[in-house]
Amino acid sequence: MLLRLGWLPRNDDRARAQSTQHLLSLAAGALLATAFMNLLPEALESKADPKALFGTLLVGLVFFFLLDKAELWHHGHEHHHGDEHGHDGHHHHHHDAGPRSGGWAILTGDSFHCFGDGVLIASAFVADFRLGLVAALAVLAHEVPHHIGDLVVLRSTTGGNRNAALLKVSLAGAVTPLGGLAGWWLVDRLHDWLPFFLAVASSSFIYVALADLIPQLQKRLGARETIAQILWLLAGIGMVTAVSSIAHGH
Repeated sequence: MLLRLGWLPRNDDRARAQSTQHLLSLAAGALLATAFMNLLPEALESKADPKALFGTLLVGLVFFFLLDKAELWHHGHEHHHGDEHGHDGHHHHHHDAGPRSGGWAILTGDSFHCFGDGVLIASAFVADFRLGLVAALAVLAHEVPHHIGDLVVLRSTTGGNRNAALLKVSLAGAVTPLGGLAGWWLVDRLHDWLPFFLAVASSSFIYVALADLIPQLQKRLGARETIAQILWLLAGIGMVTAVSSIAHGH
């Protein structure tokens, strides 16, 4: 969508890659701030046993790792890296089976991912409107570079048809509201378990930030680009802090 709206350069691969890197830094900061400064503190304020909550956090991290290994909890940011390095653009290790099958793998993973995002956001909103707002903002910050990467790969699976790729990504994203409804229904009936749902949401955000986003930022760059990464990371943290403070004030 960003490519279509012109928010990112269409023909300048270097500028597009740089813009996406900035968005990745912003998303990493937003996800970490949401998990450590909002979701976990909210869970710990409950009467639940802290050891049980941190145990749930650990189990959640392992669970998302296993889903990632199964290529279900799919994050597509690395797809666009092939554009930066020349060659034929095919060193995204998730899709060795070929571009056609890779496209369906992306859609399946994206649908599962978006459904899970909906459940996590709903859990946060049930706990507190401010918390839900912050969680939704963090997910949005993460999904923008995610879907940019997916669009690049899906364009190759649709013969360069940008509209067809955009339609596929949009259909996968449409699963998020279904996840939200399912999460609302589930948490409403298991309200006593809400602190543990928040711990699972925290584990998801932490895993995505530390296992997916930040490793993509850990490469040798010039001083200027490194400073830009740090500033965008801090901007993500500041954005979540500001939104949380404003929402809390109301």
